[in-house]
Amino acid sequence: MLRAEGHKVVYQSIKEKKWKKALKKPGDIVVVAGGDGTVGKVGRRMIGRPTPIAILPLGTANNVARTLGVAGKPLRDLVRSWKDARCVNCDAGVAKGPWGTQNFIEGFGLGLFAETMVRLETSNVIELVGGSDPPTVLRTVLKILRTQLEKHPPAKVKLRLDGKEISGNYLLLEVQNIRYIGPNLQFHREADINDGFLDVVLVRSKDRNKLKPYFTKSIPKRATLTVRRARRVEIECECSTVHIDDQPWPEKKKDAKPQAIEIDIKVHPGALVFLAPHEKRRQRRRG
Repeated sequence: MLRAEGHKVVYQSIKEKKWKKALKKPGDIVVVAGGDGTVGKVGRRMIGRPTPIAILPLGTANNVARTLGVAGKPLRDLVRSWKDARCVNCDAGVAKGPWGTQNFIEGFGLGLFAETMVRLETSNVIELVGGSDPPTVLRTVLKILRTQLEKHPPAKVKLRLDGKEISGNYLLLEVQNIRYIGPNLQFHREADINDGFLDVVLVRSKDRNKLKPYFTKSIPKRATLTVRRARRVEIECECSTVHIDDQPWPEKKKDAKPQAIEIDIKVHPGALVFLAPHEKRRQRRRG
């Protein structure tokens, strides 16, 4: 299909060892055909490079593609749109902690969402219930999150945003770089991928009920969750797991014991370049 549109194509699977070397070769566009996991792996290798990334969304959630406005469109139409597409700069996050230093594109989090996703990662629930059907998988994950919401305990977190302390007992803490995470969760509609800030979503134990609508199809039109913008996020807490994009830490430890950790997160402005369709201008009504 790419060749039919006049592109000279060099293909490399990320399941093969040579895929990282393939990104070092010159090209006009890096095309990622896959889901958020594949986009994240390639994107993290492309940070700081001017070559634009074009996404052919073939995953389950396609959060990055959805944020860029390319999810749900026919692949052939996306390929044809590249000739006139615009380049969009995208920030990235940099999380430093016990795991070392790790870049992220979607977000970083701890608490309810992180621990639930890690448990799903280490079990066969999604495969058994959802199979390979994306809508079924997303509905299944949301249902599990609704169940976990009722009993998940809050964590005591020492938190500083750009030096200002707002510590507390948090049920959920998500440092978002784009508008969607996980099963298309949209905690903050106004999240901007290239404003030089990270959006920190904070849910205290007393606000547990405010999360319920986000785990259904009826997402609130007005903001109900506490969101703060920051360039630097410093966290001290005792927790058993966190997520960095779709990667859990510690890896594959379903029943990891809580431990004291320190985390330092910063924003890397304009770290990546993506291709996105031109925004349609709204025509003014006459009369």
